[in-house]
Formats: sequence, C-alpha cells, structure tokens
Amino acid sequence: MRLIRFVLSALLLPALPLSALAGPAPGAETAPAAAAAAGPARLAPAKADRSDPARVEPDHSVSKGGDPRIRAQLEGLGYKYEVDKDGDFVLTFALDKQRSQMAYVLSGTQRYGKLEVREIWSPGYRGGDSQLPGDVANRLLEDSQLSKMGGWVKQDGVAVFVVKIDAGASQDDLDDAIDYVVRAADKMEAELTPDQDEF
Repeated sequence: MRLIRFVLSALLLPALPLSALAGPAPGAETAPAAAAAAGPARLAPAKADRSDPARVEPDHSVSKGGDPRIRAQLEGLGYKYEVDKDGDFVLTFALDKQRSQMAYVLSGTQRYGKLEVREIWSPGYRGGDSQLPGDVANRLLEDSQLSKMGGWVKQDGVAVFVVKIDAGASQDDLDDAIDYVVRAADKMEAELTPDQDEF
C-alpha cells in the first residue's frame, strides 16, 4: 500500500501548480495563529443540570436472578454461566491448553441522560493489599491508553479490565465485548504474573 501511495504522489506532483507546494506567503497567518489573535474561544453552554450523578451509584433494582436480556443472549451464544449473589453473570473461558480467564457481565446498568450502559469485567492482577504497586498501576494506565475499548480500574486491590457497552447491545456486540475483555485481561495477567493463572 505504501508503494501505491508513493507512485500516485509521484504521478500527481507534476500536475500541481507550484503555488500548491509552497508554504504560506510571508506575513500570511496560519489558522491557529489567526484563532489566537482573535481572542479566547467562546465556550459552548453546558446542558441544564439534569440531576444525573456522573459517578456510579449502586443499582439496587437488580434481580438476583440476573438481567433476563443478558440471560437470553448468553444462552443464544451457548455460553455456560453462573449468576452470583449480586445477580451478575460469571463466565470462565478456556483460552488455550494452559490458560483460562473469568468474565463478569453485570446485570445492573448505569444511566446518564438517555444513555444506558452495561459493564463487562475481567480481573487481571491481585495486589498484596488494597493498593496496587506504582509500577503496576503505571503499566495498567499505559495499557488503558492503548486499548481499543475499555480500560483498567481498581476494585479492592484487584486490577479489573472493564468494557462499557450500550445496555441494549446486540448479542454479537456483547459477544465481541466479552471476547475483548477476556483477552485483554489475560494478556496483562500473563505479563504481570507470568507463572500464575489466578483468574
């Protein structure tokens, strides 16, 4: 693909007018310079306070039997699962002959405005106490920044990879999210604790 771009550039170069190859004319302002000279940018007004908390609040309306939407999707995918005391779905996947990985699909969802979001978790590292070592925490932050979706959070001294999806996501979207969270967490677990497979 790189070769095709080079060839196209070489073919089109003679057809461009010379002014297209030149930099800005002397004294001409570039867009950032012009914007800076115009003064501070106007801020877009925020929506009126809808009294939606931006932080997660416990969802006490969750059925102990789990969200029936998720139950139907997991059964449609043919996945074996258990429902824990919180009503969340717990799954364990064999990734190869040596490793396995747990995932949790939370029944409780979070809302903000018209959004309804569901979390899918997979633990990847257990610290010695309630705090993670600094080098581990920094490595998890780096991994979160590179992740296509999701990131690392800390739950009582355990590093958990979390993906958030629309609560009404399709069965295929749920399957992709579970697959991603399981592989991301197991990869990090293997990196940080190479001789263990706790989760």
